[in-house]
Amino acid sequence: MKKKIQIKDIAKELNISITTVSFVINGKAKEKNISKAVTKKVLDLVEKWGYQPNTLAKSLRTGKTNVIGFLVDDISEPFFSQIAHFLDQKASESGYKILFSSTHNNYGKAIELLQIFRDRHVDGYIMALPEGLENEIKNLIQTDIPVVLFDRYVPDLETDYVIIDNVGATFNATEHLISNGYKNIAFVTLDTELQQMLDRESGYEQAMIAHNLSSKIKRIAYHQSDDSPIEQMKRFFNEEKQLEAVIFAANYICLDGLRTFKHMGIKSSPNVAVVSFDDFELLEFYNPAITAIAQPVQEIAENLMKILLSKLESSGSRTAFKQIVLSTNLNIRESTEGKN
Repeated sequence: MKKKIQIKDIAKELNISITTVSFVINGKAKEKNISKAVTKKVLDLVEKWGYQPNTLAKSLRTGKTNVIGFLVDDISEPFFSQIAHFLDQKASESGYKILFSSTHNNYGKAIELLQIFRDRHVDGYIMALPEGLENEIKNLIQTDIPVVLFDRYVPDLETDYVIIDNVGATFNATEHLISNGYKNIAFVTLDTELQQMLDRESGYEQAMIAHNLSSKIKRIAYHQSDDSPIEQMKRFFNEEKQLEAVIFAANYICLDGLRTFKHMGIKSSPNVAVVSFDDFELLEFYNPAITAIAQPVQEIAENLMKILLSKLESSGSRTAFKQIVLSTNLNIRESTEGKN
């Protein structure tokens, strides 16, 4: 097994002190009046031998690891994976690495991952706040380690976040359906207290009330029920036989809704118009193509990194919280083309 190169090995080879090698490796040669000749010898040997500094030891000296912790429910979901993709690009451009992790809606796993992040001395956190972790995140924020939330937020929790206008997004989508002649419109959402989902439901309800239409809301229990989401949707659609349109509050709910339609022999448009919250490639190629509320994922990622980097560069001094709300875009496709 190849021996790991250490600073003392470089010092012995060049017949100079360990301290001198350490200063050169950490970019302090000029500050410590180390000659250009010695500096070149050290750097040349470092390159030749492929020396890698101990990141933990370096973090103890500099107070930074250049590592960011990223935590979401499930990174395989299209929205989260797109955010992760753009964040990875932005982080690399700024000299940072990201530890990507999923909680899978498991409280114990979320706590374990947060502890791993602490053990790795991450410089900051970017996360879609897992449900039930509000107190843990509040305590984390109080340690002055930068925490930037996205996708969801807690109204009474002071922190930085980047979200979208969830109320406006579903209001506009509902208005689009009503303007195309649909009146019996349902909203299928998650059975949760997560604020972004409550806001999406609120936008739908506001639009229905504005047009004196009756709201039809189905909250699906994804992790607290013995019934599968498809079985729960089947019962709802069987009860609401006059439905003309459905808005699904998230892309994974939409996918289960389309599976339910298939099981029941229902065709989205012309039978039932469909809108998905969150857009992704599959919806564009579904037949008929599904109208979707598209979140500005690249803009979200750019703002997340901008906020986090500004916090990291503030050298621990307290700065005002930045709370950014972005607009969405309704990608209109054949699934809501209007009633015949």
